Amino acid sequence: MDVNSALSLIRAIPDYPKPGILFQDITPMLSNGAALNAVITELAAFDQESEIVIGIEARGFILASALAVKRNIGFVPIRKKGKLPGDTFARSYGLEYGIDEIEIHRDAFLPGTKVTLIDDVLATGGTLEAAISLVADAGGIITSIIVLLEIPALQGRQRIEKAAPNAPLHALVIT
Repeated sequence: MDVNSALSLIRAIPDYPKPGILFQDITPMLSNGAALNAVITELAAFDQESEIVIGIEARGFILASALAVKRNIGFVPIRKKGKLPGDTFARSYGLEYGIDEIEIHRDAFLPGTKVTLIDDVLATGGTLEAAISLVADAGGIITSIIVLLEIPALQGRQRIEKAAPNAPLHALVIT
């Protein structure tokens, strides 16, 4: 299966998780082995320099862990507040339907480690901006930021390019 056919399996669900939000459901793509492989292969081409892949809870975990396996490197989770044991760095952020907080372990990787940061959707950029700050707090160097889907009308790209001006931002689908 080619990547375009794989991406065509993503479905839009209106008014989820609340009215006015058009949720991009990637589960049909994830449940198809050939589609998932095509997408992960495409994502792997974006960055061969990183030493760790960092995924943002929850759907970013799926893509990041698969990408880490594909590249034979480690995976580090960024989780919602209170989900990680041990000492963490934390950042609050706003998103299109509320406010949340995410964390990373203080010892998730060695300072100076090159990382790929990945999430499923770039909307307003709040989640990724907070994640960029967490990676910096932990001493990481972001070599690329990857999203499956980007919603340009919400102007998240501008926010991310300002927060991480030296890290290229890649999106497979721009809606």
